[in-house]
Amino acid sequence: MEKRYIEINGVKQGMILLGEEKDKPVLLFLSGGPGIPEYLLEARYPSGLEKDFIVCYWDYRGTGLSYHRRMDPEKMTLSQYRKDAIAVTNYLIKEFHKEKIYLMAHSFGTCIGIELAKTKPELYYAYIAVSQITNQPKSERMAYRYMVEQYKKFGNMKMVHKLQQYPVIESEEGLKNYLKSSVRDGCMHDLGIGTTHKMKSVVKEIFFPSLRLKGYSIRQRLNIWRGKLFAAKTKVREDSFAFNAFDKIETINIPIYFFAGRYDYTCCYYLQKEYYKQLKAPRKKFYTFEESAHSPVFEEPIKTRKIIEKEILAKSELLR
Repeated sequence: MEKRYIEINGVKQGMILLGEEKDKPVLLFLSGGPGIPEYLLEARYPSGLEKDFIVCYWDYRGTGLSYHRRMDPEKMTLSQYRKDAIAVTNYLIKEFHKEKIYLMAHSFGTCIGIELAKTKPELYYAYIAVSQITNQPKSERMAYRYMVEQYKKFGNMKMVHKLQQYPVIESEEGLKNYLKSSVRDGCMHDLGIGTTHKMKSVVKEIFFPSLRLKGYSIRQRLNIWRGKLFAAKTKVREDSFAFNAFDKIETINIPIYFFAGRYDYTCCYYLQKEYYKQLKAPRKKFYTFEESAHSPVFEEPIKTRKIIEKEILAKSELLR
């Protein structure tokens, strides 16, 4: 594991590089969140991606290793993150002497990833969309209905009443208040449709492990959460919620591979599949991870690597 800092569009930003062999292809991994570095999930649930790639876990400006107290909140936008991602891509291409790299994005990161696949196809061999964001307001309402139905089915009217305190279906204000509450995440993880299918508590399985994250100083561990709180108050979160892939991206000119967890309601599985059917690309595949919720790469790492080795890397070699 190598921790590295570079200047990206005028701001010092950090990244983690993992890899077993220098001649392997390079993969840029765009984190979810915004705010939680993907390397935190990698450290908790090893994916093994570094066996096939040199993997760059880059932390967006204002988050994780890239958090600074004096960060300009006005520059915390989806548009700026995309510009930064292009700069990071070009840095990796030059640093590792590659013609192109591979691009993988998870959840929030897919708002950036799908745009780069559309606008910068010359930089990437392929785009791997893990829990692709499509239409998040619709996804949230689908998840809300599902959770109410499940709790009614189980006879847990206490949780039904908790959810019904928020008029998510009826009003935008109700949806906004619901998203700010602890009820959403609590119910999602209770029902196995959140970060992972088996995770019941973000505090126990993400927050506490982050305070012991190897390779990070005490300040850097605390900055993970400082950055998450900071990002939540900036426009980048609003931008990602307004992003609608159905309307915005109808065609891309590089291969795209969807990794979707059957139990994912954080970015609804059924909307991901619907969007896949609509999207036009020179090559596209949709992979359902039957035992996963929102993080299939980390929940089913063996299946992930089989797909990457036999489908993505093998097909890329044939297409070159």
